[in-house]
Amino acid sequence: MISVKKKRKNNNVPTGNLVIIASFLFFALIIGRGAYLALSTNIDGINIKEFSSSRTTRTDTLTATRGKIYDVNGETLAENVYSYTLIAYLDPDRTTNENNPQHVVDKEGTAQALSTVIDMSYEEILSLLNKEGVYQTEFGKAGKSLNEIQKDKILALGLPGIDFIETQTRYYPNGNFLSYAIGYAKTDSSGEITGEMGIEKQYDDILSGTDGYVTYQKDRNGYKISGTDEIRVEAEDGDDVYLTVDSNIQLFVEQAIAESAKQYAFDGVNIMVADAETGAILASASYPSFDPNTRNDIVSYLDSNVSIGTEPGSTMKIYTYMAAMEAGKYNGNDTYLSGIYTAQDGTQIGDHDRAGWGVITYDYGFAQSSNVAVANLVTKYIDRATLGNYFKKLGFGSKTGIELPNEASGKISFQYETEVINASFGQGILTTPIQNIKALTAIANDGVLLQPYIVDKIVDGSTGEVTYQGERTELGQVASSSTVTKMKQLMHDVVDFGTGSIYAMEGYDLIAKTGTAQIASTDGSGYLTGEYDVIRGFAGIYPAENPKLIIYATMTRPQSKSARPLSMIIDQIIVNATQYYGIDTTADDNEVVDPVVENLMPSFINQTINNATTTLTEMGVTPYVLGNGTKVVSQYPAEGTTITNKEKVFLVTNDDTTIAMPNITGWSLKEVKAFANLLKIPLTVTGNGYVTSQSIPEGTILNQDSMLTIILEVKFQSSA
Repeated sequence: MISVKKKRKNNNVPTGNLVIIASFLFFALIIGRGAYLALSTNIDGINIKEFSSSRTTRTDTLTATRGKIYDVNGETLAENVYSYTLIAYLDPDRTTNENNPQHVVDKEGTAQALSTVIDMSYEEILSLLNKEGVYQTEFGKAGKSLNEIQKDKILALGLPGIDFIETQTRYYPNGNFLSYAIGYAKTDSSGEITGEMGIEKQYDDILSGTDGYVTYQKDRNGYKISGTDEIRVEAEDGDDVYLTVDSNIQLFVEQAIAESAKQYAFDGVNIMVADAETGAILASASYPSFDPNTRNDIVSYLDSNVSIGTEPGSTMKIYTYMAAMEAGKYNGNDTYLSGIYTAQDGTQIGDHDRAGWGVITYDYGFAQSSNVAVANLVTKYIDRATLGNYFKKLGFGSKTGIELPNEASGKISFQYETEVINASFGQGILTTPIQNIKALTAIANDGVLLQPYIVDKIVDGSTGEVTYQGERTELGQVASSSTVTKMKQLMHDVVDFGTGSIYAMEGYDLIAKTGTAQIASTDGSGYLTGEYDVIRGFAGIYPAENPKLIIYATMTRPQSKSARPLSMIIDQIIVNATQYYGIDTTADDNEVVDPVVENLMPSFINQTINNATTTLTEMGVTPYVLGNGTKVVSQYPAEGTTITNKEKVFLVTNDDTTIAMPNITGWSLKEVKAFANLLKIPLTVTGNGYVTSQSIPEGTILNQDSMLTIILEVKFQSSA
């Protein structure tokens, strides 16, 4: 048998061909898979479109908290508060775990529970919860602007499907108070808060901070998918701005204006008070004002203390006289004929009493606010350039640089003889209250002009570091000591026996200059001629020696022929400030007594009460000991805080079951807040100023159910 062997086929394929074949098969698989996915709606029982749409990237904004605005004592003037809008999720698809429902399950029970918290009936709520085909519902006005207490009550109910939309809004706890200086901030539709006026506008960038964000993968219900990464950039909160304003002085001013308004009619009042030693603004008030929380009563969007120039009237005679003194041309014993001055062009300049006082000295002419006196000074003793240059040297005609928006420069411009004469007694020129405050600092500081300022410091919102500190800034010597001494004497005469005698109060060493300015017509045709178409003015320093306060005030169209509507305001401010600062009115030089002593607050936690009280007594502080324990468990102020011998210090002992309610009459809001916070007592406040009424009687033992309501009023009242 012949065996025939078949030739074996060579199955070895070149390697390069294998790569080509494999690549072809791979791409064919990919294309086929893609086509399959494109044409298919389900894979392994999962709807592809629903799955892909349920997984998206979401970026949420981490909103920076706007910085607070405080007064110089740390009293809050502006802050952010959170309000809440109540919502109910109705879509059952929100719930993926029956044990943790994310929608309203029990509509009747939910309606009944919510009706006990919000101002809406059970039936109205149930009707909203029974809506068909909606993902969520809100509750109208009743469910908007809820506070923290209302939100917490609703959360405590444990209702599935109930949630809140959080909104930050700007809140001004004192309402209509320092409104034009603080200004206001608005919340737009996106929730962003922007400063629109005052400090809120001027320091908007600093207060705003920088928003952060978080980016993550979410499912169709908006929840972060576990196990996925996120990108997170934290928000940087805004910085806090501390003003130089002392809320106590501001209260004295605003309360005094309100008291005058009860007795007299007038169109407007502007008052600024400055620290005579530093130029720091202690108070700034305009009337009428507005509540920055609502702004329903706002009549002007400009702060008339810095943004509107008016003719100052005879208070400018201070600086006309000083110009003559500085030029070496003034002799107060020189005499002139008062009553009428006739300019070269025939224009007659008259004193307010056109009959005059006969031949009088220039010193006496200042006390009587004689227009003829300054007319003679600027035509016979000094010239136009000397007057104009001195006005400008004091800062008139230029912005002061106060840290507030829209500051006006005013106008110091005069050419012809009558214009120069008019300017010498404050007519035909424009100045602002803040410019007058600045000029008066020269008299209070032996001829040294100071920079007025209203920002005390700026504090980093994250670190607490002081990034800016305001301070006394000298702008130069603008008057000699002899000029200042003479001007103080002349301003003393005004109050003692001149046009400012209505401002005199026995024992209060006030120096001042009064003024009465005409009101220019809006059509440029001249001046208004009505009986009350004037602006009363006051420029004062108190006390005369070792000055503490500079006050500049104007009152527009007072319905009185006397200065009483304005003088009663100034009287009350001075009386209250005297008591507040402890100025001794019985001393000849009115020096401040009982000086303020500063110390750093130690930590007394876990120390004995005896040791703590001994240490504080040595610092000049008498603490309030709360409870009958032997050791300190909490304290106010905190360790490291600067305290003075005029502040209250609280020590809570390890026996807090016998804490008796003290008499808090006369306490400030800051002190009451500290007391209430230490003891975790809910506090309700009405009014501004100092405590005049408390709901918990003195001696009552406090417990966890105690709730305190207080009424605040201005602390001191003028008897004038």
